[in-house]
Amino acid sequence: MDETAMPLKCLAGVKVLDLTQFEAGPTSTEALAWLGAEVVKVENPKGGEPGRTAFVGPKGSPDSYYFFEFNANKKSVTINLKSERGLALVKEMARRADVMVENMAPGTIERIGLGYDVIRAINPGIIYCQIKGFGEGSPYEKNLAFDMIAQACGGTMSITGEPDGPPCKPGPSLGDTGTGMLMAISILGALYERKSTGQGRRLQVAMQDAMLHYIRIAFQQQAVTGHAATRAGSRSVTGSPPPAGIFQCAPGGPNDWIYVFARQLDHWHNLLRAIGHEELIGDPRYETIEARRERREEVEAMVADFTRCHDKHTAMRLIGAAGVPAGAVLDTMELMTEPSFERRGILQTMQHPSGPFKMPSWPVRFDGAPPKLEPAPLLGQHSAEVFGDWLGMSAGDIEALKKEGAI
Repeated sequence: MDETAMPLKCLAGVKVLDLTQFEAGPTSTEALAWLGAEVVKVENPKGGEPGRTAFVGPKGSPDSYYFFEFNANKKSVTINLKSERGLALVKEMARRADVMVENMAPGTIERIGLGYDVIRAINPGIIYCQIKGFGEGSPYEKNLAFDMIAQACGGTMSITGEPDGPPCKPGPSLGDTGTGMLMAISILGALYERKSTGQGRRLQVAMQDAMLHYIRIAFQQQAVTGHAATRAGSRSVTGSPPPAGIFQCAPGGPNDWIYVFARQLDHWHNLLRAIGHEELIGDPRYETIEARRERREEVEAMVADFTRCHDKHTAMRLIGAAGVPAGAVLDTMELMTEPSFERRGILQTMQHPSGPFKMPSWPVRFDGAPPKLEPAPLLGQHSAEVFGDWLGMSAGDIEALKKEGAI
């Protein structure tokens, strides 16, 4: 793995104060950690952030696999935010930080005395970031939200599912990780701007608002039709002409399917060659998008007759090699055991004290290699290191804080 990954220093010297939990916030700060920032996670001394223990982890480990996934490459300190001395510590860290990120329940950060006005007075150059379920000014801005709530209220569920079925939550956590990524990108922009202005920024993103960004194609479809975008099953929300959808493959298991998309005329001709129907090339009954739409069942039956005779990998190889966009439906186990992902560093193994854990890494390759995966921190693992480096504290100072109950 050392040959396919390397520590990145893109954000070397950038200090990030991380007061986030669960997924949306931790995703944004983990992205910065992948890129080389020093991300220090501030956690409750009694158990840490809820994501450590709310999900299952390795046998005997105090932490969950869920926590591993969203907190790689970070450091952890413990601070009691209910103590006056603990809050003072966070403020001192904020004075030295470049970025501060929080995704607590609405109003919490202000109530405990770490709101934007307080932190900006301490450090005018800080990039102060907040991730909430609903935006400031929304009628629901005080409501709590998780990924599925954002996806319901942000439109993604309304366009997911079969046309005659109920709305369905998309499998990816667009509400959480999708929002976190938008915040990470915005932080990078604010840091770049600060190089010339010296001024910080207050960045706010709501999970509901972020979902609108991910369904822009549905809004363009609404503009075309004048009606709300509808569910289209496995087809595109834009109503792509056939063949465009999933087709079952041998031997007929739950994920033995392939997606075939042949909208363009050259793709359609190539597909006809691949499935053994060259005689239909140029046939006016199938030559235009409108003609194929009128014969949807017939067109899709031709493709299905071919795919049912092959396993999904063979079907993808044959159709893809013919120059037709096609993708086998791969499940998480198939992806985890595909050796090319590990060879390329897209999947890496975290060497955690509780044992090795293979997980997806940052997928962007920098000069041919993705950033190296470092383990998610144990609770409070870096308290002495961070308080020494950031605040100049001695071992005696840190021991006194422990006795005081501040950390």
